[in-house]
Amino acid sequence: MTVLVLGGAGYIGSHAVDTLQASGYDVAVVDNLATGHAEAVPQAVRFYEGDVRNRDFLHEVFRKETNIEGIMHFCAYSLVGESMQKPLKYFNNNVGGAQVILETMEEFNVKHIVFSSTAATFGIPDTSPISETTPQKPINPYGESKLIMEKMMKWQSTATDMTYVALRYFNVAGASNDGHIGEAHKNETHLIPIILQVALGKREFITIYGNDYNTVDGTCVRDYIDMEDLIDAHIKALEYLKAGGKSDQFNLGSSQGYSNLEVLETARKVTGKKIPSKIGERRLGDPDELVADSTKAGEILHWQVKHGLEHIIENAWKWHSSHPEGY
Repeated sequence: MTVLVLGGAGYIGSHAVDTLQASGYDVAVVDNLATGHAEAVPQAVRFYEGDVRNRDFLHEVFRKETNIEGIMHFCAYSLVGESMQKPLKYFNNNVGGAQVILETMEEFNVKHIVFSSTAATFGIPDTSPISETTPQKPINPYGESKLIMEKMMKWQSTATDMTYVALRYFNVAGASNDGHIGEAHKNETHLIPIILQVALGKREFITIYGNDYNTVDGTCVRDYIDMEDLIDAHIKALEYLKAGGKSDQFNLGSSQGYSNLEVLETARKVTGKKIPSKIGERRLGDPDELVADSTKAGEILHWQVKHGLEHIIENAWKWHSSHPEGY
C-alpha cells in the first residue's frame, strides 16, 4: 500500500518522504516544483511533476497509483507576507487545490488524509500556551486559507467516510540527522536559517524585530518543533486513521518557548560564530508569545517531543554549512 505525499519535494514534504521510505512505506510524490526541489526526492520514489489543481493530472496519478492507503498534504503556499500582498494566489492554490484533492479522493475511494495546517489559524490568541480549544481568528490570508481547508475536510469527513487529521504546526525547524536534506528557500523568511546565513557570511547581520515585548528579554517568544519530531507526528496520525481513529485536529510544538535572543545565543554556541545582530522596529501583528499546548497529541497519537532547540540548530547547521547555496 502506498502513501501519496503531495508537496513531497518541499522542505517538510521531502523529510516526510525520506522518513516514510526509511520506515518501509511505499511512497509516491506529487509536486509542481514551484517552491520544491526535485533533488530532495529520492530516485527510488515515484515522482509526478504537476499541480494538484489540475484535475486531469491528479486523476492520472490516482489511476496509476492504485493502492493509495493515505495522503499527506504539504502543497499549500505558506508565506504570510506574500499572502498579504497576493491573497487570491493563496486562496486559489490552498483552498482550490484542497477541493480538487478531496473530490479526487472521493472519486477514487481513498479514505485518509493527514493535513499540514498551522498555528497561523489562531491569529493573535489571548492566552498561551495555545490548545486546540483556543479560538481560531487568523489575521492573514495564509492562516485564513488553512482554516478554510480545515473546515472543508471537517465537512467532507462528516458527509462521507473520509477521515482526516489536521496538524497545526508552530515553528518548524531543523534538517535530517545526516544533513542531506534541509531548508532551502529563494527568499528566506525564517529566523533560524537567516541566523545561519549570517554565520556562513552570506548576510552581514541578523535583525531582531523589536526588543520591548512583554517577554523575558523583550524579544518575541516562539515554540520551535524539530523536523524529526514533526514527521513522527505525521506517521503516527496516518497510522491512527488507518486503525479507525476519528477525524481530529492537533497542535504540534515543543510546548516550550524560546525568545529570538535565546535562539541567536544557541546558534552562536552551536556554530562557534559571533553572528552579528541589530535590533529593528517591531513588525505589525507579531504577538509577544506563541507556544503550543501539545497535550492532546500526546494523549491520542502517543506522540512526544524528543529534541530541543540545540539539536534543531545542530542539524540545520549541518545542512546549511554543507549546502550553502541550497540544492
